[in-house]
Amino acid sequence: MKIYLDNCCYNRPFDDQRQVRIFLETQAKLHIQEQIKNKKIELAISFVSRYENYENPDIICSMSIADFFCRATTYIGIENYNEIFTKASEFMKTKIKMKDAAHLACAIKAGCNYFLTTDDKLIKKYNEKEIIVCNPVTFLQLTGDLYA
Repeated sequence: MKIYLDNCCYNRPFDDQRQVRIFLETQAKLHIQEQIKNKKIELAISFVSRYENYENPDIICSMSIADFFCRATTYIGIENYNEIFTKASEFMKTKIKMKDAAHLACAIKAGCNYFLTTDDKLIKKYNEKEIIVCNPVTFLQLTGDLYA
């Protein structure tokens, strides 16, 4: 199984953990991260992931995420820009934001089964069948890994 996380997912552990939803999504993301470290789940990243992480003003957060990118088994590079842009443009017609559309296009190009995000609007707007878009908690429920 291969997954792609958008940057809001990567940043979730750095958010205010006093909100129950954020805490639960953080715990789920950290569990998924362990599964990636233990090679039970494959991770895909892209030039879009790297670019968006590079824009992060929190250097500690950015460095931590960049370090985790080394665990990726699949990388969609800038040489795929035209194909990614074409696919992302299709998603943008359904009111999905440009960066989200680019991430989705990269995840599909990488052959991912799941695209993880904590963005409820993105989850609601994406209604294609090419990839399952869900938050980290739902991912664990769908894969039967919630209590592992």
